[in-house]
Amino acid sequence: MSGDNYHVGDKVIMNGGTNNTGIVKNAAPAAMDPELASAIAELTEELRHLRAQVSPLGAQTIDESLPALAPDAVVQPQARTRALMAVAGVAATAGALGVPIIEAVNRILQLLGAQ
Repeated sequence: MSGDNYHVGDKVIMNGGTNNTGIVKNAAPAAMDPELASAIAELTEELRHLRAQVSPLGAQTIDESLPALAPDAVVQPQARTRALMAVAGVAATAGALGVPIIEAVNRILQLLGAQ
């Protein structure tokens, strides 16, 4: 079998061209743990309530973070963790209003194994 070539995984060869964007993966995402999905849905609802109570910059941070926090969002774990940290920062500036959000973020981070 000398000289046989074996390849496992993606292989990309690009010779010239313009506007090459790389590989498009169309694999279905893994199903999210129901407990995690529920915790994220609860956090999202809490954030919608907090949004009206914070500064415009805080509201913008929440708005920018919500897409990565959606239970059905297909995002890298690092992107979701960054979004969680961002909303925890906003919640920390909101005093007592932010306490439930900080607790929810900590719970989600534990479920994700990031804490």
